[in-house]
Amino acid sequence: AAGRENMELYLDLHSQPCRSVYLLAKRTGIPFTFKSVDLSAGQQFGEDFGKVSVVRKVPAMKDGDFILTESVAILQYMVEKFPQLVPGHWYPSDLQRRALVNEFLSWQHTALRAHGSKVFWFRVGLPPLPRVAVPKEKMDSALEDLKQTMDLFQSKFLKDSSFIAGEEVSLADLVAIVEIMQPVGTGLDVFEGQPALSAWRERVKKVIGEELFDEAHQSIMNVDCLAKTFQDNGMLEFLKPRINKMFT
Repeated sequence: AAGRENMELYLDLHSQPCRSVYLLAKRTGIPFTFKSVDLSAGQQFGEDFGKVSVVRKVPAMKDGDFILTESVAILQYMVEKFPQLVPGHWYPSDLQRRALVNEFLSWQHTALRAHGSKVFWFRVGLPPLPRVAVPKEKMDSALEDLKQTMDLFQSKFLKDSSFIAGEEVSLADLVAIVEIMQPVGTGLDVFEGQPALSAWRERVKKVIGEELFDEAHQSIMNVDCLAKTFQDNGMLEFLKPRINKMFT
């Protein structure tokens, strides 16, 4: 059963889902112990982390002897475990508003996350790889997929509301903003010429707290160093076949 000690959160803040978990815990004062898992050093494949998660992905949560490995499940668990700390708007009890949050959380995996991650890796992970350059048509296609997804995000999920599930921020907005910031970290300003989207971003940042938001995104906003880090610690050879798969 879950123990009385702080839950442990296994995180690398280069990862979007890790940032959503970290931001919710920090913003609401949920007690936790930060367990760093350096993905660029391959620590997710180490023996120690293997004892926590056979999935070998972050984030992972350990609460006593109870373990969760999916970010959305971890976010929902934290909300429901700490009702005295987490204001109800993060995961509304109202049936339809909660359904709107769940709808976005179900959609984003194969939309915002998939397309934003692909653009991120194409723009950052590939240039230093020998003999692997992103073909222009692949880059153009990835950027077009991201643009269409961002357009759909605005027309379907934001509409004319302040936030995704209405007039208060929720887990949906938190997950959305960290995913959208991933390609932004590569210098691709998806907010340019998008006043409604930019206004939403500022509202979400204000609720989270700008200082905390910037702290969580510090590593992703310095991704120029990331490819070199991968190269220095030998992870490029490991990543190369996975990135190559994106070409197909």
